[in-house]
Amino acid sequence: MTRSGPLTRFNPAQPGTAGMKVVATGLLVAMAALFVITRALEPRYPWLGYVKAFAEAAMVGGLADWFAVTALFRHPLGLPIPHTAIIPRNKDRIGAALATFIRDNFLVARVVARRMRGIDVAAAAGRFLSTPSGEGTRMRRGASRLIADMVEALDDERLGGIVKGAIAQRIARTEVAPLLGAALASAIEDNRHVPMLEAAIRALSRALDANEPLIREMVRKRASWVLRLAALDDKLADAILDGLRKLTVEMSADPNHPVRGKMVEALTALADDLQHKPETRARVEGWKEELLANRSVAQWLDRLWQRGRATIIAAARDPDAAMAGRMGEVLRSAGATLESDPRIRAAVNQFTRRAVAGMAASYGSSIVTLVSETIRGWDARTVTERLESAVGRDLQYIRINGTIVGGLVGLVLHLLDTL
Repeated sequence: MTRSGPLTRFNPAQPGTAGMKVVATGLLVAMAALFVITRALEPRYPWLGYVKAFAEAAMVGGLADWFAVTALFRHPLGLPIPHTAIIPRNKDRIGAALATFIRDNFLVARVVARRMRGIDVAAAAGRFLSTPSGEGTRMRRGASRLIADMVEALDDERLGGIVKGAIAQRIARTEVAPLLGAALASAIEDNRHVPMLEAAIRALSRALDANEPLIREMVRKRASWVLRLAALDDKLADAILDGLRKLTVEMSADPNHPVRGKMVEALTALADDLQHKPETRARVEGWKEELLANRSVAQWLDRLWQRGRATIIAAARDPDAAMAGRMGEVLRSAGATLESDPRIRAAVNQFTRRAVAGMAASYGSSIVTLVSETIRGWDARTVTERLESAVGRDLQYIRINGTIVGGLVGLVLHLLDTL
């Protein structure tokens, strides 16, 4: 049993090929019959010599071309004549030559990059994304179903573990302290820290109201027995609470309050320490590692993965709904940007060109080996039938043309001989 697979069931009789073979063979038989008839009648009708010469040469030309065409694919009449059945005997060499041709003309990084320069991949992707309906709908739905089936078919536990592990490793390799410090410094510089300060002041005011009994108890415990005896501890607690409430109100109403300034100075110092102070950066990294080792973080990552997986499958199963929602707006916006922005389009095309050229350089030899091994695995009959079916109609035209041209040459030679 060969490795040809479905190719062994290939039907060699494409429409028109068998019919043209009958025409070519019928024309050869007709020339043979015409030669026999004119040869018998020539003594009575001398002018039939011209017809006989045409038929004779046509018969020879048709037979020669029949032999040449047949010799490409098999032994004529089953006779093992040398240099016949060329394709079956040289199947492996043809496969190697085809693989080499593909490698030298399609899978060389330099050639691929040159060919890719004329292809505007970014514009095509932009048109595809920005068009919610039309000719791209069928392709989008097919691609969406394929993505959904692939995501559902993959092992959820293994794939989820890979994704969660990749996220955790990415976070672990990223030093977060400088990022936090830069973000905080940028927020202070653009006055985006003000809402955060005001929220902190409001939180402080609510904390005072919520913890008033606790504050009074703390004052009572720390007051001397003289104050408690004179019942002055309650008045002291009232004064402290009133002073703190007044402070929060003044801080909230006055953007230039000194305490607010001190808070901004503290935040600025913290932003600088997060970016440049090794002790602070090391402390934050320690907190990050403790956080990643916490079981609740692993559970959060698992919930995040499950929600993301469900969202991907739902969007892929219903691409029209996905394109109609916010995701669709994002995709259409991205498509419009790809179409209209030449800088982004050039960058995407350059990235695509480099990626395809890199794939050709990395996997070109593997593709060449695959083509060569696949053709070598086909049996000779399969290759013969497939090639003969692909060019069979033109090959029969060669036979017909050979018959006619041979007859015309014979007629001219007979005419010259007569003259």
